[in-house]
Amino acid sequence: MHKALWQSVLGEIEVSVSPAAFATWFKNTDLIDHTDSEVVISVPNIFAKKQFEVKFNDQIKEVLAKNGVKPQQITYTISQQTKSVRNREADTETNVTENVRSSISIKPSNKNGLNPRYNFENFIVGSSNDLAYNASQAVADNPGSRYNPIYFYGGVGLGKTHLMQAIGNEIVTKNKDLKVMYISSETFVSEFMDHIRYKKKGFSDKYRNIDVLIVDDMQFIAGKEKTQEEFFHTFNHLHQNNKQIIISSDKPPKSIPNLTERLRSRFGMGMVIDIQMPEFETRCAILNAKASIAGINLDSSVIEFVAQNVKSNIRELEGALNKLLAHSDLYKIDIDVSVAEGLLGDIRRSRPQYLTSKQIVDKVAKYFQTSLPDITGPKRDKHIVMPRQVAMYLLRSELHMSFPKIAAELGRKDHTTAIHSVEKIEKSVKVDFSVREQISSIRESLYV
Repeated sequence: MHKALWQSVLGEIEVSVSPAAFATWFKNTDLIDHTDSEVVISVPNIFAKKQFEVKFNDQIKEVLAKNGVKPQQITYTISQQTKSVRNREADTETNVTENVRSSISIKPSNKNGLNPRYNFENFIVGSSNDLAYNASQAVADNPGSRYNPIYFYGGVGLGKTHLMQAIGNEIVTKNKDLKVMYISSETFVSEFMDHIRYKKKGFSDKYRNIDVLIVDDMQFIAGKEKTQEEFFHTFNHLHQNNKQIIISSDKPPKSIPNLTERLRSRFGMGMVIDIQMPEFETRCAILNAKASIAGINLDSSVIEFVAQNVKSNIRELEGALNKLLAHSDLYKIDIDVSVAEGLLGDIRRSRPQYLTSKQIVDKVAKYFQTSLPDITGPKRDKHIVMPRQVAMYLLRSELHMSFPKIAAELGRKDHTTAIHSVEKIEKSVKVDFSVREQISSIRESLYV
């Protein structure tokens, strides 16, 4: 009953807000309970909670009333997937409301190298990183028992450091007796070299007498044979004693040059997860969250404009937003699309301004080495069906086209084919490494 009611509510709301706003805020919500006095709605994170309370509450009340439900109040609660938020929500707000308008360098606040500003609550989850996020929570709940080691890889500014530190912070919060250490591989190299040159004692003990070792940017250890040998022994000692190891790099283990085969093998023995470029909906959610923290209510058209034009990584996205917020603060004006266009003109000139459906289908055809007529034609050969489904998925995720339009674009008469194709690829992206790699490669080619 709850599900049917909420689906009805969502159906009405979807036609009254922009596709990006609906996907960003309403997609991962649910109606938990409703009585005559109260309706309880589950939302994915603290940013969504604030947005619903401030911006969408009246609209939801109105649509509920149309469906015969007139509660005295609506309560928004964080979903079970991020239930730890509830226990530390006040702390979260203190942490994340620090001045985001300027690009402040983040420094570790304690001896274990962790910064409390990095936590699960302020990590925006989307299809590009949800596998990494869910695996990270599993590691934080049971360090050393699942996904050990866990290895994240991806380009600059995609959230690897945030996610790894979030694991560490969650572990420290749940069990203060566990020793957690976050370092960069460069720090490990530097300390090891000091140990060799100056005969400093205690190096091995420092890294082997801990419960959770988090090493960022592992690619910098490549080519350093003695350091790799030392890390190999450290890795073995920790792993054999069921201590958690968390690693990040810009490449998967097999693609790091000058990495010894035994380390390559060790890194790949646990769970290797790629973090991809954030898709449009995730970029919108990040911008909304950051603007909300800064106390600025940006119009959805501005959010969508920035998200459409900044596609490479989260750091660049935040940089563009900070530029808008700084301008708003200095000149005491509201930011609209025309102002954003003027301020971010350099970003627009450096990237395709308008991505078209034809560009997407062409890139897919080129990637899979098939022809455009084959993808849009009636053939159902396996080597053609897959590219067609990928094209439908990208038309939905990048351009937010409706299913009937997607079907028409690919020469299909029935839009249920498009629905099935998008759902199939969405599922494959979560469980199939090769499909994730394909989608990531095609996305990158769209925005170069």
